[in-house]
Amino acid sequence: MPDLADAVVYYVVFLLSTTLHEAAHAWAAKRGGDLTAYHGGQVSLDPRPHIRREPFGMLVLPIASVVLSGWPWGFASAPYDRAWAMRHPRRAAWMALAGPGANLLLVAVSLLLLRAGSTAGVFSAPEAVRFGHVAAAEPGVWSTAAFGLGVFLSMNLMLAALNLLPIPPLDGSGAVPLLLSRGWAARYQQWVWGSGALGFVGIVIAWQVFGALYHPIFLFAVNLIHPGVHYGG
Repeated sequence: MPDLADAVVYYVVFLLSTTLHEAAHAWAAKRGGDLTAYHGGQVSLDPRPHIRREPFGMLVLPIASVVLSGWPWGFASAPYDRAWAMRHPRRAAWMALAGPGANLLLVAVSLLLLRAGSTAGVFSAPEAVRFGHVAAAEPGVWSTAAFGLGVFLSMNLMLAALNLLPIPPLDGSGAVPLLLSRGWAARYQQWVWGSGALGFVGIVIAWQVFGALYHPIFLFAVNLIHPGVHYGG
């Protein structure tokens, strides 16, 4: 059985990180002229409108998976107007990048706080690192802080790296029009939207390559926390 306290931390971090991710999508769309997500209440850091849109992906599935395995699996989404995206492919591309960009912001904040704690001597380098466990501390409030920040770092790094893969239906595929002419961007969007099974195939492919991709990125981030300590392999 997974540790209940750890499972709660993982779910809360998942919920907050996913909420920020989708709110960033909605905010960027609003800034670009698409009010679809704004009218749905998703330009908000309140998780409730995001849960109302995807109750299974943000509530049922992650809670069930975190209870059974200690790890939350889930998904979320922010609606947007495809006609707007066709008219403004570059704005739509920046909207797609806003979600993982928000996760990278949380990664940066977590890194700064963990590095500050390491420099101040309240966090120390553990013998080995793994997802969520990137700093050690004396039992008590600092140990709790080290674990919470480690989960924020690990999960948001995972969300950013996964979603930046240029594979439909991930956000990275939505950023591809930034590299295309307007005509080719429209063709690309129609191809992505018109391929019903493409999303499922894309998720399978993404998970096949993501493990090898995430590990070195994770180690690079962790090595920034503890001066003079190097984790590798």
